[in-house]
Amino acid sequence: MSSDIPLRPLKKNSSDSRLAALTSRMASSSRRKQQQRYLDTPEDEVNLLASPAEDLENAHDDVEVEEPVRRARPRPFSSLSNRSARSSVYGGKDKSRTVPFRPSEKLQSKFPANVVRNQKYNVITFFPLVFYEQFKFFFNLYFLLVALSQFIPALKIGFIVTYVAPLAFVLAVTMGKEAYDDYKRNLRDREANSQKYLILEPTALNSEALPLTRAVPSSRLRVGDMVLLEKNQRVPADMVLLRTSDSSGTCFIRTDQLDGETDWKLRVAVPSCQKLPSDRELLSLGAEIYADAPIKDIHTFIGTFSIHGYPPGEGDVPLIPKVEPLTAENVLWSNTVLAAGSAVGFVVYTGPETRAVMNTSHPETKIGLLDLEINRLAKILCAVTFALSLALVALNGFRGLWYIYVFRFLILFSSIIPISLRVNLDMGKTFYAHHIMNDNEIPNTIVRTSTLPEELGRIEYLLSDKTGTLTQNEMEMRKLHMGTMSYGHDSMDEVAHQLAIAFGVSPEQSAKNRASLLTGAQLASRGRRDMSSRVKDVVLSLALCHNVTPVTNDDGTVTYQASSPDEVAIVQWTESVGLTLVFRDRTRIDLQLPDGSTLSFEVLEIFPFTSESKRMGIVVRDKASGEISFLQKGADVVMAKIVQRNDWLEEETANMAREGLRTLVVGKKRISTEAFEEFRARYHDASVRLDGRNEAMNAVVVDCLERNLELLGLTGVEDKLQEDVKPTLELLRNAGIKIWMLTGDKPETATCIAISTKLVARNQYIHQVAKLKTPSEVRNELEFLQSKSDCCLLCLDLFRVEFIEIATQLPAVVACRCSPTQKADVARLIRHHTKKRVCCIGDGGNDVSMIQAADVGVGIVGKEGKQASLAADFSVTQFSFLTKLLMWHGRNSYKRSAKLAQFVIHRGLIISVMQAVFSAIFYFAPIALYQGWLMVGYATIYTMAPVFSLVLDRDVNEDVALLYPELYKELTKGRSLSFKTFFTWLMISLYQGGAIMIMSLVLFENEFLNIVAISFTALIVNELIMVALEITTWHIYMIAAEIVTLFLYMVSMAFLPEYFDLSFVITTRFAWKVALIVAISSFPLYLIKFARSRLRPATYTKLA
Repeated sequence: MSSDIPLRPLKKNSSDSRLAALTSRMASSSRRKQQQRYLDTPEDEVNLLASPAEDLENAHDDVEVEEPVRRARPRPFSSLSNRSARSSVYGGKDKSRTVPFRPSEKLQSKFPANVVRNQKYNVITFFPLVFYEQFKFFFNLYFLLVALSQFIPALKIGFIVTYVAPLAFVLAVTMGKEAYDDYKRNLRDREANSQKYLILEPTALNSEALPLTRAVPSSRLRVGDMVLLEKNQRVPADMVLLRTSDSSGTCFIRTDQLDGETDWKLRVAVPSCQKLPSDRELLSLGAEIYADAPIKDIHTFIGTFSIHGYPPGEGDVPLIPKVEPLTAENVLWSNTVLAAGSAVGFVVYTGPETRAVMNTSHPETKIGLLDLEINRLAKILCAVTFALSLALVALNGFRGLWYIYVFRFLILFSSIIPISLRVNLDMGKTFYAHHIMNDNEIPNTIVRTSTLPEELGRIEYLLSDKTGTLTQNEMEMRKLHMGTMSYGHDSMDEVAHQLAIAFGVSPEQSAKNRASLLTGAQLASRGRRDMSSRVKDVVLSLALCHNVTPVTNDDGTVTYQASSPDEVAIVQWTESVGLTLVFRDRTRIDLQLPDGSTLSFEVLEIFPFTSESKRMGIVVRDKASGEISFLQKGADVVMAKIVQRNDWLEEETANMAREGLRTLVVGKKRISTEAFEEFRARYHDASVRLDGRNEAMNAVVVDCLERNLELLGLTGVEDKLQEDVKPTLELLRNAGIKIWMLTGDKPETATCIAISTKLVARNQYIHQVAKLKTPSEVRNELEFLQSKSDCCLLCLDLFRVEFIEIATQLPAVVACRCSPTQKADVARLIRHHTKKRVCCIGDGGNDVSMIQAADVGVGIVGKEGKQASLAADFSVTQFSFLTKLLMWHGRNSYKRSAKLAQFVIHRGLIISVMQAVFSAIFYFAPIALYQGWLMVGYATIYTMAPVFSLVLDRDVNEDVALLYPELYKELTKGRSLSFKTFFTWLMISLYQGGAIMIMSLVLFENEFLNIVAISFTALIVNELIMVALEITTWHIYMIAAEIVTLFLYMVSMAFLPEYFDLSFVITTRFAWKVALIVAISSFPLYLIKFARSRLRPATYTKLA
């Protein structure tokens, strides 16, 4: 739109003088004159990217000057959006471009290749990046250093394999998984890049015999190429729509992978190109396209199409360039799909400069909060180990090679941070993932990131998409209220009957119709009208006042397409009651009556719906009677001032809103021919203004048309919710999870869904924040929200730091008109500001960035395909599955892993304490208490199965967890694995390790061998008892694991004579000594646990 062109010095001139000045400027080749006539404001001048001389030099770089008219091309187009262009500068270079038809090779090579690349690694970076991701955590780095130390003879203790094998196993599994995932990404990229497209071949100009098109892969497309798209083809790059197969110059595209909306969007071809006889003429057209610098906003595009020569025979070459403005409705964005017909597009952005790529963030490697907490604990344990080693060497007086002794002690105590912890946790995560995927109550759930199941138990913020996630995006007309009469969903047949009477479908009905019309006329004289004629008016208005287009499919069926699904729902309803839309273009609408006859209307003017106006209007002329009518529908807040006074609209609108219905008020006004011609003249004058155009046009409409409309009725459309959305949201709220709804939809729609899903309570105050432009406005909103912290924030334009602090305190937040990257920014902002776990759920390609930016991303497999599902950490088939995923599986995964991690640390601590006591008593010598197979067996067959049985533990049953979501609040506090629980286990380990070692020495039997046998057996039995004490719910696997492990240990004694004296082991002396030691080490802990369960029982025990 030319109204977007900031020609500041021309504002005071008349329309004609403005156009003359614009033409003069475009024909001017003097840079100095351009500077004088089109001065930037001072603040813009400060931000200029280059000096005038540099700018002129860049102008010549942008395009090769091949003919005189090209030299005089309107370079000022690049300054039409200076401010926008400057906001998208990379490396100090302005990315706006002016591209001629048939551009030179040199110009095309300046723009990035049209290559899709989603891989994380290549052959060179794979190993460095994977190793960095693994060893940037202290936990893994510690294991690596301990393993490497065993290759130094002076530090070697025990078998090297016991230190190297577990770490190598973990690294091999991780690297294999990363390599496989990246290979799959590479296959998807290659498939997208190799997809073939037809481009118009410039060489076809030289001969009619040459083919008009040539097939090239998507990755070979370049800026300036003209691409011929067929129905259902994916748009490979951002391109300006030049021509369509539809004579009206329009086409429909599907944008569900870009903005999440499943409705088809209308796009309009460049008029000058559409009127050409065929596509071949495009190749000889002397024209160029200016496109602003690439930005992320998919709703904005600033460009111009300038033409300075038609093909031979198509008209005289104009003396001055002809310029047409280009907006977003003239552009096909990459990754959208052409829904019908064929089209020719001119590529303006490729590869990383396309809107789709700019709105896609690269996935980050996600690390669970539990892993980070364990990593912190590992640092503490390392410090404890170092302090203990130094203390033992110090107590020995730093004798001899004391620094070697310090390292040997460090390696002796390395079991404090056992490598088996990583193995156990990874095995536990794999088990949780398997358990989730095999849950029959949440079928077809897939765990794609098996390292994050515990995160499901720590979620405090849930960010949800609207369309396709909370709603099915299927609209249905549920109510029609006409003041004195209301029709519900079950009484729509009465509407059809009244409509049939009004149109006189049958002879009998015709007679009734004539009588009713007479009655209606009589009643009208008294200020009232017959019901059937009122029904006819409202249904006819609804059948005409919309932007719906009927599209015939390949199988002959007809579908309705529009930019809004509630428009389609209303037209489908008019069809169900007898008035069918059969044809629609930009100038005509045809309706079919129940008897098969056709009503034809001429479209005179259309006033489209906008977020600002909140209404849509249309002026039509009945071709049969010549009557002109202005029909309008819109939100009650604006329509209430436009329609005639009444006493029922406000009340009924509130009633429908409480039911979660989307309401539209319908009005009508008959216009005389003279009045319309007067309106048209004033409207045209307003439409050619260069400044204040929109305001002037709106003022004419308000003055001439929007006064005293007859109120015809009120419609209520239901947006069908996904199954069990309401109870799911209520349960999640009761669990202490704050729910945000992020959508690309309008605020009005989002409000209705927020109410219908019970995201917002019935009487809860809804506060809308929109279009704030100054810091003072922001401060005012912040102060207001601080005083009303119980309200729901409906946020249209997102302000980062200013809002997030207060917004995170609100019970519900709805963010509207969000682009994909804005959704991701919100998720990152909440994570950064609150340090809480954020879960994002969505179902479309536009939700991928948000899902990847979250701590936990959940993708729904739905109508919009599997793009979100494939990018997510967890894939589900419906929103309600979140309940069990979080409340049950999240709870179990977190509590089990927390218990497992601490028990494995305890298992390492207790043996290290025993080693420390042993070394302290035996002259602080860095000699291993247990060597060889005893240490290997301790970490594997002697304890692993019973300890791993903790992954099957559960503190409450499933019904209780789902019935009392309040239990989930306890998990988010992180009390299952905290410094408090860690130091509790540290004290337990100190007590038990010291008790076992000291009691073994007290019961010393003259031989060193007996100390090892007694203390190690007591240690194993103690650990088995501790598992039984620690587990909340005994199960068959735990009992079997305890018995089998004890049996294996007793049998292994016979095969390890270097550690066990069988003649002593089978005596009663050995048995009672071990029993006494175990009783001293474990019985006090049983008493403490029993007393605590009576005096301070856990919350869940009160509900079980």
